[in-house]
Amino acid sequence: MIESLFSTADALLLARIQFAFTVAFHIIFPAFTIGIASYLAVLEGLYLKTRNPVYQKLFRFWLKIFAVAFGMGVVSGIVMSYQFGTNWSVFSDKAGPVIGPLMGYEVLTAFFLEAGFLGVMLFGMNRVGEGLHFFATLMVAIGTAISAFWILSVNSWMQTPAGFGMNEVGQYIVEDWLAVIFNPSFPYRFVHMLLAAYLTTAFVVGGVGAWHLLRNRSNAAARKMFSMAMWMALLVAPLQVVVGDLHGLNTQEHQPAKVAAMEGHFESKPRAPLHLFGLPNEETARVDYALSVPALGSLILKHDINAEVTGLDAFPRDEWPPVAIVFWAFRVMVGIGMLMLVVGVWAGIQRARGKLYQASRLHKSAVLMAPAGFVAVIAGWIVTEVGRQPWVIYGLLRTEDAVSAIAAEGVGGSLLAFIAVYFLVFGAGTVYILRKMAADPDQVHIPDYAKHQHAGMASERLMHEED
Repeated sequence: MIESLFSTADALLLARIQFAFTVAFHIIFPAFTIGIASYLAVLEGLYLKTRNPVYQKLFRFWLKIFAVAFGMGVVSGIVMSYQFGTNWSVFSDKAGPVIGPLMGYEVLTAFFLEAGFLGVMLFGMNRVGEGLHFFATLMVAIGTAISAFWILSVNSWMQTPAGFGMNEVGQYIVEDWLAVIFNPSFPYRFVHMLLAAYLTTAFVVGGVGAWHLLRNRSNAAARKMFSMAMWMALLVAPLQVVVGDLHGLNTQEHQPAKVAAMEGHFESKPRAPLHLFGLPNEETARVDYALSVPALGSLILKHDINAEVTGLDAFPRDEWPPVAIVFWAFRVMVGIGMLMLVVGVWAGIQRARGKLYQASRLHKSAVLMAPAGFVAVIAGWIVTEVGRQPWVIYGLLRTEDAVSAIAAEGVGGSLLAFIAVYFLVFGAGTVYILRKMAADPDQVHIPDYAKHQHAGMASERLMHEED
């Protein structure tokens, strides 16, 4: 049955679909766990400083959710990495001397750090001192950021390769490790991804808090998580706009074909327009039904309204990325980013008016925006990866030359298995997480030993006041 289904299929296309499917599933979890790990560290730190039990309730509320998401992220990441050896063995052979050590460093530093302290973080709250437990939480949060550092370094090197040479058997080898790690696009992409993770988490936390506020506006824990999330949205969303602009300028310098596809610029010309919407047509090399703003494209991409912007006509047709996919994915990412900024500013206005917890329309909007960060992250990765085509290592190794010599039936069969297992396993995990989110955070159980700590701290403060 599988042989007949995929007998006329393209093994390269199926391998690309399989990797796209697994990476899209995987990126959802790091985008959440990077932010939620930092949020947990902030919550525990605030609890230790203030002894406000609301912070401990929120810490315990999100801790189980983090644990499940972290586990699913690890599993999906391992499955994804296996494909380097199965479907992309030529790429692994040629680029292995560069990317192999970088991915190894991610395991030796980030994963070992996370795994080493995760058990203490999850189960050591009443077994180790408060200081050690907080240290473990910080190490897990730092570990997630270090993991992003190495993975983004690998991917950025594939986008803007630097610091390499080639040996006698045709493999790319390292000549300058600093140039490899801190390649031209890495700083921008690393910061952009971290901010995206924090925004994704902020809107999940804000959405959950808003959902509980719609049920009970006096819920202290829901108020606190919603307030913290909206502060994050207000502060980080504008910063992401600035970083995104810098990232775009860097991409314009090093990957102009990608930017041309993002903007729908088929023709190189000065005073290039900004196409807000339209239907890119690769056959006619134009954007049909375009809604455009004259000269704004040059101003955004070059910061000069009269500057010439490089179009796709500057590149051979066989080096064009799929324009329509990149064009629309970019607009989805930017559109969601703008909505996040609007919600953050809206919440700031309501806070200034003293109505942050009574604004039901804001709360309903925050609930609707809860999954938006995941959509934006996936759209961003589509822009990054599809926009790099037809290269797997930009300008050096074409995707069609990097695939393994494997039959379409084999790739198709494993793809169907991945789809079935992923939706079953990760679907069950997602349902569990949603149920945990639906539980009342104000009713989180605080063990007796913690209550004694609260009472002891309260008595101590009272004694100091009497003195």
